[in-house]
Amino acid sequence: MSTLTVTSVATLPRVNLLPPEVEQHRRARKVQVGLGAGVVAALGVVGAMTLLAAGQVSDAQDDVAAANARHATLEAKAAEYAEVPVVYAQVEAARTQLSEAMGQEIRWSYFLNDLSLTTPSKVWLTKMTVEQNVDGAATAAVAPVASTGQYLDAGIGTVTFEGKGSRHNDVAAWLDSLAKAKGLTQPYFTRSEVELIGTEKSVTFESQATVTEKALSGRYTQKAGS
Repeated sequence: MSTLTVTSVATLPRVNLLPPEVEQHRRARKVQVGLGAGVVAALGVVGAMTLLAAGQVSDAQDDVAAANARHATLEAKAAEYAEVPVVYAQVEAARTQLSEAMGQEIRWSYFLNDLSLTTPSKVWLTKMTVEQNVDGAATAAVAPVASTGQYLDAGIGTVTFEGKGSRHNDVAAWLDSLAKAKGLTQPYFTRSEVELIGTEKSVTFESQATVTEKALSGRYTQKAGS
């Protein structure tokens, strides 16, 4: 037969034999350790932020250096093209001088070609004389036409023709063709006489017309807005 034995163990009271000063020292030590850990952590954060700031400053310095390099490159390129405005000004001045010098140009070769196509078949010219005011300052009027007594607009010049025709009607047709010519106006006779060429009659004539600005080529005149 087994026997159950129960032993009662009493809990002895815990007695702190250390002096109170020792316990206070321990607590103060724990506080110091905690504060030291906080300081170390704070120093770590400060160090990390310092490194980050140093990296950002370095990047900023690199950006400044790159910007300065680009600026120096652009200044060098600008120096290369410094004469461009001067050249443009010279070109514009040359255009102005050319326009002033050639603004009154009439391409007489074109005029003569057109004239050859419109001259009546029974009229032939023996001489053409041109008087043109190349300064562009036309007077208000020229002398009156002897046949009409009327004054004519001066235009920018006059062109005088000498020639022959079979009859007076042919000379009249010649004047009609002059009236239709571009750049000419106010055609009129200065002389028309019947003469004999061998046994054949012909009419010797002189005629004149006013040259207008429509006869100008305009090749050297700067257009508005150009």
